Amino acid sequence: MAELSALGRPQSWYVVADVGGTNARFAVLDPVTDDLHHIVYYSVAEHQVFANVLAEFCNEVAAQGRWAKQPLGACLAVAAPVEEGVLRFTNSSWEIDAGAIAGQLGGVAVHVINDFSAVGYATLGLTSSDWHQLGGGSGVPDQPIAVLGPGTGLGVCGVVRLGDTATVIAAEGGHADFAPVDAQEIAILNIMIQRFGRVSYERLLSGTGILSTYQALADLAQREPAHHRPEDVYAAAISGTDTLAMRTLHVFCRVLGAFAGNLALTLGARGGVFIAGGIAPKVLEIIKQSEFRSRFESKGRLRSFLTPIPVYVVTAPDIGLRGAANYLAQVEQLSILEGTSYEHDQS
Repeated sequence: MAELSALGRPQSWYVVADVGGTNARFAVLDPVTDDLHHIVYYSVAEHQVFANVLAEFCNEVAAQGRWAKQPLGACLAVAAPVEEGVLRFTNSSWEIDAGAIAGQLGGVAVHVINDFSAVGYATLGLTSSDWHQLGGGSGVPDQPIAVLGPGTGLGVCGVVRLGDTATVIAAEGGHADFAPVDAQEIAILNIMIQRFGRVSYERLLSGTGILSTYQALADLAQREPAHHRPEDVYAAAISGTDTLAMRTLHVFCRVLGAFAGNLALTLGARGGVFIAGGIAPKVLEIIKQSEFRSRFESKGRLRSFLTPIPVYVVTAPDIGLRGAANYLAQVEQLSILEGTSYEHDQS
């Protein structure tokens, strides 16, 4: 039998979503327990209009009988620049108009945030079961946190925590100039300069970056690349069946460590460094065996600053949904405290 509220009526709820270029994830947020329920995945390619997918999800939720027909509000974490007006995705045909979505949901408040900002907000609720720690001690409470995520691209943000609330500083640090540290990285950089012109960290620390690094190492070894998709490169590295793929992942880990250390210095991230995204958990065993931590700390006179800083590889699923839920809970709490009503937020 469907679970109802204590008064026998359907329960109130919020809709949270993590919307990327390939997949969209939706969930019910219970405002009483802050738990997520009814997590559903949709393929973007199979649906032409975002509003139709949202309507389908809401209908599924209402059909359960447990939840109210309309949500109290919504938070959408989107893989696109969040600007005023209609938000258009660069890698799909979807569009999101926060005002129109609010009308579709009956006039509730709709918050739209960047998907990597959602990862930042998710750090508020993570526990030791949600990550694997790579060195360092314990993060200093209420000190800044650095968050990075190699995946389709290289996401970066900063988090300033104060008790149970946080301010997320959206950033584009993944596009900072790549700085090689050794002769091999210099050789890789020279090849990438010929191919791309300017080379950012994202050119190495992303799915396409892994493939580009693999191709550069193949050029240096005067070999024909055996793989043409990033997932094939790290699969071959994990299985140990391709020496060139294994070297590629070790370059990835060294550069990742150096970049994470740079970010920790830049933000003064004594609260810790979190690595999210789809790649790091898949290659975690390689990261653990690599020079990642030594590169993280190898900052000359500032080594002593970095040595105690913990680095966490986030292994928890649906981190974007959890971040959207944390953001929504924080905003709604502030709304109650200040006696204000938020129509929609585009941060």
